[in-house]
Amino acid sequence: MTAISTPRLRDILARTIGPTPWYWKTFPQVNSAASQRFVWTHLGDQGPLGYVVSLGLEQESDKSRLALNTYCRPFFVPPSHLGVWCPEGRSIRLTCFDPDQLKAFDLAEIAGWFKQSSERIYAATAPVADFEIPLGLEPGTHTIPVPTELQSVDELIAPTSYPAKGNDDPAFALYDFYLQAGLVEVLPQKWFTASQYQVGKQWITRAARDPESHRVFGECFGVGSFLLEDDGCRLDQWMEKN
Repeated sequence: MTAISTPRLRDILARTIGPTPWYWKTFPQVNSAASQRFVWTHLGDQGPLGYVVSLGLEQESDKSRLALNTYCRPFFVPPSHLGVWCPEGRSIRLTCFDPDQLKAFDLAEIAGWFKQSSERIYAATAPVADFEIPLGLEPGTHTIPVPTELQSVDELIAPTSYPAKGNDDPAFALYDFYLQAGLVEVLPQKWFTASQYQVGKQWITRAARDPESHRVFGECFGVGSFLLEDDGCRLDQWMEKN
């Protein structure tokens, strides 16, 4: 649509949070209620801590407070908490941490096992909130039990694999969380099917909503960046093709 500026959307997309470890530079700044500043560190692509991204105090670069395995996306929880969502078996897990409560741990504690494990999140301190939503929800809007600690988040769009019954059924969906309202809208991506794409090699990494047109747009790894139609389920156009 000519009314929507694709360069503007591409600029927003470049800042949209994507999964660990590939998009770690898009992760939100973390400044706690006690005015402590935290920094993200990518621990490299090789070795016993390869692909892990850690969070620590700016002045304690050798100590970690939180470690994220592959496919995690951290997000800001107003006024000063940190949320993380990730795939968890056949569910999407959403957690919330108070950065000031996070205890330091030595990365040697997780070297070797964490990279290879199915665990997505490691911390020495339990999250202040933690819940899961199943991946097999029917298309449409559902009421969900959102913990109080996460109810300050307005909208969170989570791209996820989706159980397809056939090669022409959607293999990916966007779970559009409205955490303030206690709702999630399931948007199967009707254009992303096994008959059209290499599911697994190609996948939707991140998505956002345009604040002006309110249309959803995003990025498909191995294909390009896209703009969806008003229903959030059908492809309108490719903004950029790889």
